[in-house]
Amino acid sequence: MHLFTCSLSCLLTSSLAPCRDLYRPHPRALRGQPPAGQAAAGADRIVVATDDERIRAAARQHGFDAILTRADHATGTDRLAEAALALKLDDKVIVVNVQGDEPLLEPTLIREVADELRAHADASMATACHPIDDPEEAFNPNVVKVVLDHAGYAMYFSRATIPWARDAFAAKRDKLPPGLPLYRHYGLYAYRVGFLRNYPSLASAQIERFEALEQLRALWHGHRIVVRITKGTPAPGVDTQEDLDRVRALYAADGASRALKGK
Repeated sequence: MHLFTCSLSCLLTSSLAPCRDLYRPHPRALRGQPPAGQAAAGADRIVVATDDERIRAAARQHGFDAILTRADHATGTDRLAEAALALKLDDKVIVVNVQGDEPLLEPTLIREVADELRAHADASMATACHPIDDPEEAFNPNVVKVVLDHAGYAMYFSRATIPWARDAFAAKRDKLPPGLPLYRHYGLYAYRVGFLRNYPSLASAQIERFEALEQLRALWHGHRIVVRITKGTPAPGVDTQEDLDRVRALYAADGASRALKGK
């Protein structure tokens, strides 16, 4: 398995500090992180793929392999496809896309998603989800939901509340009905390189554009996505300056030993 920590370009246009700061929330915390992260996640290799030279320089400073990709990619998957091609990876290799704004992601979850794809030869992608038990999450369009079939494959991803409990929600929406299979999608993906090579040539789907969810392109073109159901809620990502400050504080307090598994 090859592991990538992918583009931070989404942060470069915001009011946050430069994205390279995510790679150095605390110098001591990141020293030696790539080997430790590889061991915990079961990865053969960690590569940072970014469209910004500052991020590449910061990643290399902390011991990561890093490559520069084009800046005009529509999605992170398109960027990953370019990286896989540049690295001349075999079609059967599994690549996990870890977004750079998820510094608290548990390495064990990365391994589990990669193993899920490895165990399902008919799937092009794998991802993860966890049950929703909070009504506020259920009705929040910023929380992406996924509906699964009987075998654990994704049927659809949406910002809408799906499945919709017609009778229960008609009565009240401050409590979720027991047994409702409502899952929050977690934006961690594993791919086969053979699929990544073809992804940029797939036409964008209308459902992808309206929902603003790139994984819908794969479903629309008939590719299967297997989903691992996890317990608990993954650590939140970095979307605001407050989030970045929180992560820095965790590292400064030696929280890196929990988040990075080994330091």
